[in-house]
Amino acid sequence: MGSLEGKRALVVGVANERSIAWGIAQGLSREGARLAFTFLGESLERRVRPLAESVHADVIAPCDVTDDAQIDALFAELDRVWGGLDVLVHAVAFANREDLSGRFVDTGRDGFRLALDVSAYSLVALTRAAGPRMKNGGTILTLTFAGSERVFPNYNVMGVAKAALEASMRYLAADVGPAGIRVNAISAGPIKTLSAAGINGFRDILRVAEARAPLRRNVSQGDVGELAVALCGPAGAGVTGQVLYLDAGLSILGV
Repeated sequence: MGSLEGKRALVVGVANERSIAWGIAQGLSREGARLAFTFLGESLERRVRPLAESVHADVIAPCDVTDDAQIDALFAELDRVWGGLDVLVHAVAFANREDLSGRFVDTGRDGFRLALDVSAYSLVALTRAAGPRMKNGGTILTLTFAGSERVFPNYNVMGVAKAALEASMRYLAADVGPAGIRVNAISAGPIKTLSAAGINGFRDILRVAEARAPLRRNVSQGDVGELAVALCGPAGAGVTGQVLYLDAGLSILGV
């Protein structure tokens, strides 16, 4: 029996088999969790549905995290199928492609608003919906990146959004902690994903990270999945409000 046997886990943000969220979902499934997945639009549904079906997902539902009505509909479906929730994985981030190149100072107001709404406020909205359904406590995980603290070329408004995400995670942890709900963020090193492909020069970031990290390697989706399993299980019972670095040691370096 796995450490998460029977736990009900909603995974928001799988885009394809390279998604970090998919690595987490695989780890949760291996440990016995029951899974639900979301998708945004028909093109992503075609990618997500086969993955979800491969781990025998109980729910595969649409959800635009900028639309409260769709969030409400998603959780109504979870209520119908499960009647509660134990784990929420938030792996959603987006910025306009033009805002992920050039100078941050040139970010437009609409682009800034969009990046913060999708990448940070969505955690607030989903936690507000998930919290009352975690009647026996639960775990909420989100994904961040070191661009929240340090400047990475072309990361720009996404770095600001990740900083807001991390601050939101801490405030949410304080809000829902009395209900036995833990909220944490995993700050993974650079991983080649669909989202990362939209950042100009990301291959250079991967190359430099591998060359300089103390472990002399980049991390993988599977690495993130293993840490997520630990945080969702007994090993993470006393951990909340934290950003946990999973980056082969890259973050300890000064230069």
